[in-house]
Amino acid sequence: MAEIKEIVIRPVTDTDSEGLISLIGTVFDEYQNCFLDVDGEMPELKAPARSVMNDDCRWWVAEEDGAVVGSCAAMPDGSDAVELKRLYVAKQARRRGLAARLVELVETEARTRGARRIELWSDTRFKDAHRLYKRMGYERQPRTRALCDISNTVEFHY
Repeated sequence: MAEIKEIVIRPVTDTDSEGLISLIGTVFDEYQNCFLDVDGEMPELKAPARSVMNDDCRWWVAEEDGAVVGSCAAMPDGSDAVELKRLYVAKQARRRGLAARLVELVETEARTRGARRIELWSDTRFKDAHRLYKRMGYERQPRTRALCDISNTVEFHY
């Protein structure tokens, strides 16, 4: 019988930088022509806690056996919404309810802030994430956006 490991979800710290870069890089590697450019496109990964300190943003990581296996953030958009951002789950931690738990943290944070809605953008290649969002009641909107990044990312709006 396989041992069930405990996943701990906690606020991000700057010491999570290496783990987040590894997590997101590994997730991106699962998709053709999807590249992580930390310096050019995700510099917040170098000091994640400091990067959200003044943004009124909440960012969590999921940790298992000392390794970062998940991430999710809630960022107010300045109106009546909170944006769900940075949802990534390592392959070995999937299909265990972790992504849903992380999304629920954002939902709880949105309720606490009195937000009327949650928005998110998701790479068109991330089909597993789209199924999760649909299962959790999120509706894909007709709008898409192109990020003009090194991965030629196009995102769906939810």
